[in-house]
Amino acid sequence: MGKRGQASGSDCSRALSPFSSKFKKLPLLGILRGIKPGELEPLTATIIESGLQTIEITMNTSGASGLLKKTVQLAGKKLMIGAGTVLTLDELKLAIDSGATFIVMPVLVENVVKYCVKKKTPVFPGAFTPFEIYKAWQAGATMVKVFPAQSAGGPDYFKEVKGPFNHIELLACGGITPDNLSSYFENGASAIAFGGSVFRKDWLREKNFKKSGEAIKELIDAYRNIAAKK
Repeated sequence: MGKRGQASGSDCSRALSPFSSKFKKLPLLGILRGIKPGELEPLTATIIESGLQTIEITMNTSGASGLLKKTVQLAGKKLMIGAGTVLTLDELKLAIDSGATFIVMPVLVENVVKYCVKKKTPVFPGAFTPFEIYKAWQAGATMVKVFPAQSAGGPDYFKEVKGPFNHIELLACGGITPDNLSSYFENGASAIAFGGSVFRKDWLREKNFKKSGEAIKELIDAYRNIAAKK
């Protein structure tokens, strides 16, 4: 790691990766967990139409490997598709073989991160405390997913953490809404992730994909309002 407040060589390589460059233009990540095969095609179409560019399918979803493969086929180059809740090397390799181009984790599993770094696969390990955040970044995280963000203290927690760790990229996950999204970015988050609040099970069960699309657009609009003020 370079001097405090400066980026080291590894920090620069993270920042300059094609994934990071594209993701930072619209740093919103949608989390698909527990979705059914019959929901996949209309939901993928809705996500693309909404303007969202980055999604993950969690590996603890039944048939996750097949869902990943199908989503890659449906989306083509219109979405960056990753795998979430990756906790073992076996899950990691299955996810990559199924077409995942980035990896997300609820915690830091060092051998998984090490493999991703070696293969130059973007990886977002989860952390909660300042020590966990620092350790995840040192391991090679593309960004560190602070989870659950709301329980950690919300935007104020990000502001405090960014004091000593101003060089660490943070992804806020958990409890993000259009109303508080700006506060997370203003207090140090580099990106945000959302799941059940947007891809609600009742909406999906009722095939009301339009509701999810509208919720995504609200988050995108909230972010663009912030970006326009920079």
